[in-house]
Amino acid sequence: MEFLNDFLTWAWARHHNILSWYIRPLFIIPFVYFAYKRSWKGMLLTIIALITSMFWFPAPASVDPTVAQFLEVEKQYLLGPWTVQKIFLSLTVPAFFFLLGLAFWKRSWTWGLVVINVAALGKIAWSVFEGGESGWAILLPAVLGMVLCDLAVYFGVRWLSHRKGPQAQTA
Repeated sequence: MEFLNDFLTWAWARHHNILSWYIRPLFIIPFVYFAYKRSWKGMLLTIIALITSMFWFPAPASVDPTVAQFLEVEKQYLLGPWTVQKIFLSLTVPAFFFLLGLAFWKRSWTWGLVVINVAALGKIAWSVFEGGESGWAILLPAVLGMVLCDLAVYFGVRWLSHRKGPQAQTA
């Protein structure tokens, strides 16, 4: 059990590196690609990469106080008592991946974009609601990630429509 505690402490220190906050939303792009290609293995590998990405970067030499405060709120939220509301809210994460995968598996670009944008805006809303002022620390990574994912989907749709013709733009 000590090994697990040491590992979690090591990983948590690296989660304070803001670079991991910026790359995490970008994992939506390969997830969408693999869902479109109907590859369960690719989707699963992308989720594993996403989960582990929080500790890919070294622990920062100094941490922005707002980031530290928000991460403390996040930690207290996760370690606090689990209510029905918290369980329901936590189930939105697997629901997001299910709905995102389903949308692109079924080639519904419109619904895929709706899922991406609702999730990003929901993450921002939850962060500000739970973290107060410190919750705004995730605004730039979340919005930038959302915009990049939206652009990737847009250009993916355009590329496929030029490659396959008008039938590729199913909504």
